[in-house]
Amino acid sequence: MAKNYASVLVVLSVLTFTPLLVAQGQAKARAKAAQPPGPSIPHDPHDLSGVWRRSGNMLTMSNETPPMTDWGKSKFDMTKPVYGPRAVPGGLGNDPMSTCDPLGMPRNIFLEVSIYPMEFVQTPNRIYQFFEWAHSYRVIWTDGRSLPKDPDPQWMGYSIGKWEGDTFVVKSLGFDERTWLDHFGNPVSDDMTLEERYRRVDRDTLELNMVINAPKAYTKPWVSEKKTFRLAPNTEIQELFCVPSEEQRFNQLVRDPGSGIIKK
Repeated sequence: MAKNYASVLVVLSVLTFTPLLVAQGQAKARAKAAQPPGPSIPHDPHDLSGVWRRSGNMLTMSNETPPMTDWGKSKFDMTKPVYGPRAVPGGLGNDPMSTCDPLGMPRNIFLEVSIYPMEFVQTPNRIYQFFEWAHSYRVIWTDGRSLPKDPDPQWMGYSIGKWEGDTFVVKSLGFDERTWLDHFGNPVSDDMTLEERYRRVDRDTLELNMVINAPKAYTKPWVSEKKTFRLAPNTEIQELFCVPSEEQRFNQLVRDPGSGIIKK
């Protein structure tokens, strides 16, 4: 009977571990369909509109994590990620993703856009950045306002943007410390500021560079490696919610294999 429990757990774990595993195959098919048919055509470099999917690895800011402060190290040591060298089984971790908490920024840019696309929608006074994972979005104000001096913490932070030549510069602050910076469990502090620099180098390619300053958590700024996105013109953002009841079910299966028996 114990062997049967183990078999059920393995099967159900694959089927129920968020939409992640199922979506990987769908993402590959959509990415293939989204490839442009030929050379780039003329485009407006000040228009980021469209659905974008990452090109290449994009798991965190860079491979070199800045030294952490005592506070940052203490917070990092309390995290139990389900990815990377410190990974624990999914249901035994404390990743905010496992309880369907918002992922925040810049984490939405990393693993989630590696599998699920994002979309920019531009309006006269703001740009909306939609993320397929968890069906979430952020607002980037472009009406000339300044960043607030002491905003209440927000999952996505508070963001303003402006054009510097052909580069769209986004500055954000006011982040919630409950979020993780990435899926490895690197910490976010309430004093963190984030600068993103987006540049559409041709119709089909969007480049992003980021800098994080978080003196409470890291002893020096964290400068990202360049991130690259490809336009996915035949892709639509899907309704992909993170459903707490489904996450709770998976977590329970990991903690108690016997609960995997389906009772009629």
